[in-house]
Amino acid sequence: MGVDQTWAHLSNLLIYSAMAVYAIALVAFVVDLSRRGRLGRDGAEASAPPASVPALVGGGSSGSDESGSAPSGSDSTAGSIGDDEAAAAAHRYEAAAHRYRAAGIGMALTWLAFALHVCGIVARGLSVHRPPWGNMYEFAVAGSAVVIAVFLGVGFKRDVRFLGAFVVGPVLLTLGAAVTVWYTEAAQLVPALHSYWLLIHVSVAFIASALFTFSFSTAVLQVVQGQREAAVAAGGEPRGRFMDLLPTSADLERLTYRVIVMAFPLWTFTLVAGAIWAEHAWGRYWGWDPKEVWTFVIWVVYAAYLHARVTRGWDGRRAAFLVFAGFACLLFNFIGVNLLFSGLHTYAS
Repeated sequence: MGVDQTWAHLSNLLIYSAMAVYAIALVAFVVDLSRRGRLGRDGAEASAPPASVPALVGGGSSGSDESGSAPSGSDSTAGSIGDDEAAAAAHRYEAAAHRYRAAGIGMALTWLAFALHVCGIVARGLSVHRPPWGNMYEFAVAGSAVVIAVFLGVGFKRDVRFLGAFVVGPVLLTLGAAVTVWYTEAAQLVPALHSYWLLIHVSVAFIASALFTFSFSTAVLQVVQGQREAAVAAGGEPRGRFMDLLPTSADLERLTYRVIVMAFPLWTFTLVAGAIWAEHAWGRYWGWDPKEVWTFVIWVVYAAYLHARVTRGWDGRRAAFLVFAGFACLLFNFIGVNLLFSGLHTYAS
């Protein structure tokens, strides 16, 4: 079955459109982070205007007459102090409202970009009449969409808008590399990939890789937040004021752990399913192919993280460094193995 070039061109257009919207969303998330830096924790937590704000902006108040003069017997100094506090509260509320607006715009644009992104993947699949993940370009495009899906899915249960820039930014870079460096014209698969295991094995690998990517972002923030908390404990002034409004390092570490707990069984299935597919395609379960070896290395590193976290009580920086090592292996498996080694998986480059 041939390639439908109309769908292929539409796919490219949709992917470029998604990239443009992701770029605008990234700007909105960066604006949100910059405004977090200008707010104190109390001001950022304000979700409704303080009771004194209506009087400040001209609304009626039970404590004043129609002319707006202070009630008789009131102390002018106390009134001045009250006005100053009301003005400060109003300023904090207005700044918080702007911050939430920027984050909301970022999330709305991310949803729009994600829709374009998914449509681009579907169009690519329609152009080649198969699941669109047969080479590095297709894997990068589809895998980055799963990263966004995980981010948006987690956002249904908890506020993760503070992660927007740290998720959308890497996805945008991945798509940029995909369309400039790894781009491959729409084409049919080599015979070894014509199997239902392509859908099973690769789709699960997508989800696991996306969760590992998400956990890497939270681990980076965890380490930075931990350094800031140590600086505060030592009486110093921490850098990165926007981090004041992010979760604590302990909360970020727990989030990282929970995400990896979800990802690890999926990666285990990826490893096992790959071995089963290898037996179907090549007549052996394991052949020490570079891709097989590095898939196992990734499994070992994340298994070590879970073991150290649960049985050894590792947390904080030590645990985060294992997360960094696992993600580095994941990147090398995708980029380095495909470009530097020859093997039975080189058709994926």
